[in-house]
Amino acid sequence: VQLVESGGGSVQPGGSLRLSCAASGFTFSSYAMSWYRQAPGKERELVAAISSAGGSTNYADSVKGRSTISRDNAKNTVYLQMNSLKPEDTAVYYCNARRVGRNEYWGQGTQVTVSS
Repeated sequence: VQLVESGGGSVQPGGSLRLSCAASGFTFSSYAMSWYRQAPGKERELVAAISSAGGSTNYADSVKGRSTISRDNAKNTVYLQMNSLKPEDTAVYYCNARRVGRNEYWGQGTQVTVSS
């Protein structure tokens, strides 16, 4: 099983990034997918989640209206489009796969830094 995040980087406040998470080794379309983040000295927190078929999404209040989670089950990939980035969005972003009664999987993380 692998979850490989990409798309992180350094951006100025107000900028945008699109994170991707490519999955392999499990039945991607059967798993709900989420993005979490962890800033230095803080606990890991949920950013956004999407149901297995993509029909349901939810967001942390801190990113609501600025971020969009989506998935392409044909490509086994989940995305997080982040706009109007703020310095407080700086964190390592992790991809998560979860299915009731099955193992939970995590990616290795991708760094997002928002700074002028």
